[in-house]
Amino acid sequence: MSIVSEFKEFAMKGNVVDLAVGVIIGGAFGKIVTSLVGDIFMPLLGLATGGINFSDMAITLKEASADGKVPAVLLAYGKFIQNSIDFLIVAFAIFLMVKAINRFNKKPEAPAVAPPPPAEEVLLTEIRDLLKQKA
Repeated sequence: MSIVSEFKEFAMKGNVVDLAVGVIIGGAFGKIVTSLVGDIFMPLLGLATGGINFSDMAITLKEASADGKVPAVLLAYGKFIQNSIDFLIVAFAIFLMVKAINRFNKKPEAPAVAPPPPAEEVLLTEIRDLLKQKA
């Protein structure tokens, strides 16, 4: 089997195609969530905290050189806060999406079937019915 035919067989398997579609949709979904966080939630959070812009928050570990050739060394914890909020929103959105998909894929439960009565009960029922017929 040639490399090309092996690769074609591998690439056309259902799981690989599903994974590719998932990655593409996930990338687009990531852009939407990033915009949601950056353009909607972060300004509201900044407004609630008195106009603080999280992405600009940083601790300067080393100042830039006077001639500007060496940039400052920053500990940008504000970007970390923003990326953490991004992650939480993405995780929550995926959770809601999986929950909705599971609700649609739930198969209806089969009605509960009562187990057959024990043999003694069946025998007693027959005896009762025979006694009713004689009377």
